[in-house]
This record gives sequence, structure tokens and C-alpha cells, in this order.
Amino acid sequence: MKNNAMSEQKFLPFALPDIGEDEINEVVAALRSGWVTTGPKTRQFETDFAEFIGGGVEAIAVNSATAGLHLALEAIGVKAGDEVIVPSYTFTATAEVVRYLGADPVFVDVDPATFNISPAAIRAAITDKTRAIMPVHFAGLACEMDEILAIAREHGLKVVEDAAHALPTTYKGKLIGTLDSDVTVFSFYANKTMTTGEGGMVVSRNKDLIARCKVMRLHGISRDAFDRYVSKTPAWFYEVIEPGFKYNMPDTAAAMGIHQLKKIRRFREHREAMAARFDRELADLPLILPARPAHAGDHHAWHLYPVRIKPEAGISRDDFIVRMAEKGIGCSVHFIPLHRHPVWRDGYQLTPAQFPVADAAFEAEVTLPLYTRMTDDDQTRVIAAVREILGA
Repeated sequence: MKNNAMSEQKFLPFALPDIGEDEINEVVAALRSGWVTTGPKTRQFETDFAEFIGGGVEAIAVNSATAGLHLALEAIGVKAGDEVIVPSYTFTATAEVVRYLGADPVFVDVDPATFNISPAAIRAAITDKTRAIMPVHFAGLACEMDEILAIAREHGLKVVEDAAHALPTTYKGKLIGTLDSDVTVFSFYANKTMTTGEGGMVVSRNKDLIARCKVMRLHGISRDAFDRYVSKTPAWFYEVIEPGFKYNMPDTAAAMGIHQLKKIRRFREHREAMAARFDRELADLPLILPARPAHAGDHHAWHLYPVRIKPEAGISRDDFIVRMAEKGIGCSVHFIPLHRHPVWRDGYQLTPAQFPVADAAFEAEVTLPLYTRMTDDDQTRVIAAVREILGA
């Protein structure tokens, strides 16, 4: 009877965006203004975001974090024949942007507790072709950036942080985005800690890098289109100085971001509370729970709540996901490591034996739903389902 009642409940998806009337009204205002592409709301969002991050950064809004990573690598001078060190345990965007420039991603293993890129593995992968390191703050937990930055300084390498999961994450009391890396890129995809539907933000203190990203963001044009279109005197002339890209964020997306950003600290507090509850109520199960920040007082963004199923659970990860779906609860897997995907596996002759930590993590990992629109009852339902499936 209990199982039937649970199966009749509404399906609880893995993630949902948390969008309110403020965002809706701001988008409507953008539509009514006539500025539906990059314009005043994008400018406001960039200004607000830079102020939120602090540390003297400038911010450039783009139409995806993938676009932002591509712009960042281009701006730091990555070119054909170069190598960029990336973790295998990440989404394909981290590596694909390296190939956009004709360079090669060099895949390395991750830390067994955090799933973040291993500094020791970075050091072992450096060659005379290495130009940059791209750490990924997995699930919203900061990488050990002091070690990574020290390695970069020692070898004269650039650091581009893939912070798609990491808003607002801190490392030793500093927000990700304010460290001594060259560029940091955030994501506002629909399931991230805040959303603009599609979108991202590039931040840096380096004015030359920001200027380059700004030009390359919109076809390599030397002047901002917004400035030309609002000028009260003839301002039609522009020059294309590079073969750029089409990566600008429209005002309709930025309008959402303006209000999502105002809620981000509240969103983080909600996610932290939910993660703490999962920790408490799943602690006695045959699971490895997510790592927490290594440094006192730091914040995890809790974009994801990834657990690993221990062998003694008596159920495979795949079967666990099926059982959760039967109970009307969506789960996911983060990630299928890049060394398992044909494009990277075959193109770079990669094998699971080269990435024992990432491969073992993948075999056992499942990501439970955690998002700010979840109610206490929703979370109770997830916990009850996990406990029933694992025989508690």
C-alpha cells in the first residue's frame, strides 16, 4: 500500500529552476523596451555581477559558460599545438573548448574524496607544450587552488577556472572569481545555482584579457554594438579586427540574471541546509557522502549532492537509479568521465586504467535531487526512498 501511494505521487525531477515574479517582470520589461539582444540590462547584470564577486574584477556576460571558456582560452593565447590540462571527471565542454583552438586537452585524474582535479596529477602531466590548467570546482566545492596556482607560477602557466558549479563558492575565505587565476567562468544554465536559461559570465582582473573577450564575444568588432545603436549622433562606423564569435548574452536572459543574483546568497543557504539534512539522515547507510570544504568557514555552493553507493549496499548504481525512478524521483550521474566517451577515448587513446579514481567514482556515483524549489516534504520523500531501497 505504501509503495502504491508513493508511485501515485507527482514525479520529483532531478532539478528545476527557481524563477519568481521579479525575473518574469524584468524579462517583460526588456521585451517592451525593444532591447531584446545585448543592451542595458546586460550592462546592468555585468556591473551587478562584478560588484557581487568583488576583488576588482570586471565581468563579461556570454550566452553560455562554454562560450566563456572558449573566449578565456583564446584571450590567454592558447593556439594550435598547445596543451591544456583538464580533469577527466568533468562535462565535455571543459575539454571541447580546447579543441576549438586546435590545442589538445591533456586529461588527468582527480582526488578520491572531492572529485576535483589532482594537483599531483597536474604536475605529472606538464610538458613543454603545456600552456594552461583548467581546474573544475566539482559540484560546487573549491579545488585546492593554492597548490594549483603554485604549480602554474612555477611553470609559467595560465589558470582558467571552470566555475560552472561554483557560485557562490569560497576558498580560504575568498569567493571563487577573486583568486589569483587569470580568468574564471561561471554558468547560468537552467539547473545551476542561479539561471538565465542559457548563459555564463567571464570574470578577470586583467583588463587586457577582458578587452579581448569583449571584442571576440561579438564577431571581433572593435566597438560595442550597444554603444553604436544608442548614440545620439551618427555612429555607424565600426571595424572587424579579428574573426570573432557570436557569444553575446541577450537582455532577455540578463533580465533574469539581475534578480537571480539578488537571491544567490539565500539560494546558497537553502542548499547548504538541504545538504546538511541529507548528511544527517543518510549517514548510517552504505553510502559515501559528498566531501565538505577542507578549510574552516568556507562555503560549498552545493550545485550537486553526489553520493557513492558502497559495494555492501547490494545494489548497483544503475539499478538504484531505476528503483528511484519507480518511486517517482529523478536522479542523475555526474559525470561519465571523458576518457569513456568515444571522441576523447579514441582520439587520445585513453583507457580507464589511466584514471583509476575517476573511473571508480563513476561506477558508484549517483546525484540526488537538490534544488531550491524542493520543499521539506520533497526532501523527506527522497530520503525515505533512498533508505527503503538500501534496506534501512
